[in-house]
Amino acid sequence: MTKTDLVGSIAAKAGLSKVDAKKAVDACVESIIGALKAGEKVSLIGFGTFSVAKRPARQGINPSNKQPITIAAKKVAKFKAGSDLDSAIN
Repeated sequence: MTKTDLVGSIAAKAGLSKVDAKKAVDACVESIIGALKAGEKVSLIGFGTFSVAKRPARQGINPSNKQPITIAAKKVAKFKAGSDLDSAIN
């Protein structure tokens, strides 16, 4: 499902225009990104939790010349599915 498909589905189920549904999806995504940038968790009960994890620096190997390289530390976004989502899929 693409973002366009999601917007269409939300518009149909909520009785909104596609323009209003797109605004709602964009606002939701921006709010989640803003909270994650601030270091907060975003919990949608039953659906899941978005969080930020720190990945430490580590050693890797350049595949083209087999030389060791250092991969820098960084933050990554994580998602853990909630119980309702898990049970709906299984």
